[in-house]
Amino acid sequence: MPAKPKILVTSASGKTGLQVALQLRAKAYPVRAFIRQRDHRSDILERAGAELFVGDQYSLSDMRNAMNGVQRAYQCAPTAPNGLHFNAVFTVAAYEAKIEHVVTLSQWLSSVDHPSLFTREVYLGDILIGMRPEMSVTTVNVGWFAENYLMVLGMAAHLGQFTMPLGDGDVKKNAAPSNEDIARVAVGALTDPARHAGKTYRPTGPTLLSPNEVAEAMGRALGRRVRYVDISERMMVKALKALRPANYSEAAVTQLAIYSEEYRRGAFAVNAPTGDVFQVSGHEPEAFESIVRRKVADQPDLARSLFGSIGAIGSFLKILTTRAFDLDHAQKQRDYVQLSSSSYCLDDATWTEKHQPKDVQAAPMRVA
Repeated sequence: MPAKPKILVTSASGKTGLQVALQLRAKAYPVRAFIRQRDHRSDILERAGAELFVGDQYSLSDMRNAMNGVQRAYQCAPTAPNGLHFNAVFTVAAYEAKIEHVVTLSQWLSSVDHPSLFTREVYLGDILIGMRPEMSVTTVNVGWFAENYLMVLGMAAHLGQFTMPLGDGDVKKNAAPSNEDIARVAVGALTDPARHAGKTYRPTGPTLLSPNEVAEAMGRALGRRVRYVDISERMMVKALKALRPANYSEAAVTQLAIYSEEYRRGAFAVNAPTGDVFQVSGHEPEAFESIVRRKVADQPDLARSLFGSIGAIGSFLKILTTRAFDLDHAQKQRDYVQLSSSSYCLDDATWTEKHQPKDVQAAPMRVA
C-alpha cells in the first residue's frame, strides 16, 4: 500500500487548524503543523504525532521550507490586516513546491466590494489560489462561527446575560458550525481530493437559531437562565478592548463589527443550514448546545460561584469605564485604499446570484 501523503496545516494552533491537524493524525496521516511558537497547543499537536514547524507564515523562506516534501495543504489565513500577504506567500510556495491539492478556508461573505478589508482580501486570495491548473482546490466557505458566541460565555455563566449586537432576538439568523465540524469538512477534502477537488462546501450547524435561542441553549448547558441583550457595536468593541482576549487586535475588532452588521441584515441565514458536514464527513453537524456543553466541561471557572459573579461584575464595570473606540476613525487610519462605494452581501447582485443553492449545498439533511 502506498504511503499516505504528508499534509501541511497552516495556522495549526488556531481554531480550525488545530482540529484539522488532530483529525488528520487520528486517520494516521503524516502532518506538518506550521505554528508561530511553542505553547500548550503545540504540546497537544506533538503528543498527537504531528511534526512541528515553528516559523513566520508571512515569510516566503519559512513557507518554502514548510512545504518541502509536502503533497497537500490546508490554507488558513490568520485574521489580520495583512491576510492577503499570507495568501500570496502561501500561493507562491505552493506553486514552487508543486503541491497537488489544497483546502482553503474562505468566507461565506467573500465579495469584491465588501466593506471589510479582510473579506476583500479573502476574495482576492480565493482567485490567486485557483490560478495554477495543476493544483486542485477545495474551498470551505464558513459564516459566523459558533466560537464567536463563546467569547461572551463568561458573562452568560455568571451574570445570566448573552450580550452581542445581533439585532432582533426572535429572528433566526445563523446556523453556527463548530470548529470540529469545519475541520471535518476540510479533512474529508484533504484525504479524498478525487471526490472533492473543485468543489465548494459551506459547513453549518444543524439548525437556524435566533439570538434568543442561542441564549436559551447557553442556559441549558450552564444550568441557569440566560437572557439575550442586544447591544451596540460600540459597546461590543469597548468590551473587547477592556477585556483584551488573546486574539484582540484593532484590525480584527473592526472586521467583527462589520460582520455584526451582516448578521443583522441576514446574510448568514441565506441558504442555511446545509448538509455539507454530513455529506463530506459522514458525521451529523453538532448542535450549538452540545458545543457549549463541551466548553463548559473544559472550563471549570464557568461554574456558578460567588467569586465568579464578583469577577464578572468587575469586568462589566471595567467595560463601562473603558474609553470608547471610534470604529470609523480606526478604519480611516488603516493604510489601504478606501472604497468609494462598498456593498454588503445582500445588496450585491453578484454575491446573491453566486450564493443561490447548488447541488453540493442543497444536499438533504440526514434524518435519524
